[in-house]
Amino acid sequence: MPNIAALLKEEISRVARKELRPVVETLRKQGAAQRAEIASLKRRLQDLERKLKAAERSSGRRAASAAPQDTAATQEAPAQGLRFRPAGMASNRQRLGLSAAAFGQLIGATAQSVYAWEQGKSKPHARNLAAIAALRGIGKREVEARLAAIDAAK
Repeated sequence: MPNIAALLKEEISRVARKELRPVVETLRKQGAAQRAEIASLKRRLQDLERKLKAAERSSGRRAASAAPQDTAATQEAPAQGLRFRPAGMASNRQRLGLSAAAFGQLIGATAQSVYAWEQGKSKPHARNLAAIAALRGIGKREVEARLAAIDAAK
């Protein structure tokens, strides 16, 4: 004769499975529906990102083709495409034999700003970045002439 406790345990398990089956099935269906929706949203997001990149590329081409004709736009955004490296600025200043104060006078900034830029603690604004880039290709004589012109204007 089987143990009555074992029979009760089996019957309770059977009834519990029978009761839980519809609940679990509902949850399974909801989970599958949510996974399908997530996949759909991911596809939409990828499609929108692709369209955004294409739009940025086409607008960049339009802006590049319009830039040579429109000199005012070129003057308003002089720092487009310029890179800044603190070590490069420091080596250029040393190449020109300038103090931080003199370098700052040439680009319209303070000596403290020049030191902060060289140490990488901060980055120059676009207008200063354009002035720094303009100093890359000049020599010591040109720098002396520009400093003399600034001192004469004061």
